[in-house]
Amino acid sequence: MITTNAEGAISRPNQTDPIPPRVAAIHDLSGAGKCSLTVALPVLSAMGCEVCAMPTALLSTHTGGIPGFTYRDLTDDLPRFAEHWAALGLTFDAIYTGFAASSEQLTAIGGALETLRGSKTLVLVDPVMGDQGALYKTYTPAMVGATRTLCAQADIITPNLTEAALLLGIPYGAIPREREPLRGILDALLKLGPTYAIITGITFSDGSIGALGSDGTWIAHPAVPGVWHGTGDLFASILLGAIMSGAPFSEAAALADDATRSAIQRTYRNGTDPRFGVHFEAELGRLCQFAEKQRGKLG
Repeated sequence: MITTNAEGAISRPNQTDPIPPRVAAIHDLSGAGKCSLTVALPVLSAMGCEVCAMPTALLSTHTGGIPGFTYRDLTDDLPRFAEHWAALGLTFDAIYTGFAASSEQLTAIGGALETLRGSKTLVLVDPVMGDQGALYKTYTPAMVGATRTLCAQADIITPNLTEAALLLGIPYGAIPREREPLRGILDALLKLGPTYAIITGITFSDGSIGALGSDGTWIAHPAVPGVWHGTGDLFASILLGAIMSGAPFSEAAALADDATRSAIQRTYRNGTDPRFGVHFEAELGRLCQFAEKQRGKLG
């Protein structure tokens, strides 16, 4: 259940307690290529969270444009992870899910949510399914349906424009690119079950790129040329870290966008292979400072 305080910040238990908020991160682990757990772990840790990783799969690299990767599916281990954590009495301030490998794995992730979720646990589902109007090669229509079911368990969802279309079962080309008409798309996403939704990676009709949230958050800026792998994971991880520090949703989204854009710009300037992710490491210091400042406001 998600609640907000008088200032509009998403509430979580023990906000003034010095014990770090505990986050269960249910993502794959790629040895090379910054995405999923190799983004979520450093970002959330830098922002003052204790991260408990539940790897859904182990890969030598992520699957975006990198051939020859190795892959080990850990679907069968997910219930055992969740049951062990529950038996230990671990409680979670947030649960955060991302890319999945099969509809069976998505069902297992949903089961882990049911096992681990408490009455005040915030659930963020990043419905990673596709981009630029196309479903990822590893995704199937059955997986789209399973992802939609998982989103019904979420408090916050962070689809990109393609994923919003897939969740709603409408053609990608039918999604409007103007701020006001997009509000109808956000309203439809909320009907799936979450309390908040933010659509990322929107190429607006004026050529800018940005995000639009169901709370009215609107972000737009010039696009950086290229395809930038792992940036959805980076945005969602920063968003969650900021919320866990007590920031209002709009402020958390603005930070997530700005830091992600800065990492993209740095990678573009450096001219490194974008398949291996963006250079977000230089952002960790300011993310830490942001979270500390927010917690200071809470007393």
